[in-house]
Amino acid sequence: MEDVKYYSQEGLDALKRELNQLESVERPKISQAIAEARDKGDLSENAEYDAAKEAQGLLELKIAKLKNLIAKARVLDESKIDVSKVLIYSIVKIKNMKNNAEMTYTIVPESESDLKGGKISVSSPIAKALIGNSKGDVVTVQAPAGTMDFQILDVTR
Repeated sequence: MEDVKYYSQEGLDALKRELNQLESVERPKISQAIAEARDKGDLSENAEYDAAKEAQGLLELKIAKLKNLIAKARVLDESKIDVSKVLIYSIVKIKNMKNNAEMTYTIVPESESDLKGGKISVSSPIAKALIGNSKGDVVTVQAPAGTMDFQILDVTR
């Protein structure tokens, strides 16, 4: 199957809530705006009508994309994650070898990344360097500021 994306149950639930909001709240709002603009007369020179129709098209596109994403989504069973090496949904404690600063990150799909919450995208430079490595390994990360070495102190789930 193409384009399967893995989510935590929490991440998939958030997508479903967003879809519900778009379908049950935003869609009726735009329909109302179109109806109000249509009531104002000549549609050929009605900027409100054109804007509302364009907004409707964008909303329907977003709804279709979300439905497609949800249809292809798979929930990853976090209890079955191998903790012998870094994988998606691993919680990784690392140490910057240059300044000895320690950080803990959870590696998540792009849609769930939240740097402030300690969740880094699987496609980020740090996550890419960590994936497949084990506790004790030292990895080199290619960052915009140059290369940095990190030691993996712990891998949990």
